[in-house]
Amino acid sequence: MPRTDLPRPTDAELEILRVLWDLGPSTVREVHTTLERQREIGYTTVLKLLQIMAAKGLVERDETARAHVYKARLAREQTQRQMVGHLLDRAFGGSASRLMMQALSSRKASTEEIAEMRQMLADFEKGKEPRP
Repeated sequence: MPRTDLPRPTDAELEILRVLWDLGPSTVREVHTTLERQREIGYTTVLKLLQIMAAKGLVERDETARAHVYKARLAREQTQRQMVGHLLDRAFGGSASRLMMQALSSRKASTEEIAEMRQMLADFEKGKEPRP
């Protein structure tokens, strides 16, 4: 079972995690190539970040092949849940309603997003497990 007490990823680490979540297990070269499409970043920078992330437990490294393959240790939803939980506690005193009110007041939600939120609240009231 993966640990859920892992350190929160930095912005740069989150960028790499997004690539790994989208592509699945990937080499440094594959991560670098994907990130290069968005902004200029050095190969050695990506390598070093992945090494740090492995040491922190954010990614796992498969060293069986010549080119090491990295994969995210936690699923996207688990990482998001961990980060939101931390934000909820620190910035909103544990109040989910204050978090939701701020989120809704800071950026206009689409009709589809509001419908999703209503459905999630209805499911929550029925005791169903929330969907990511």
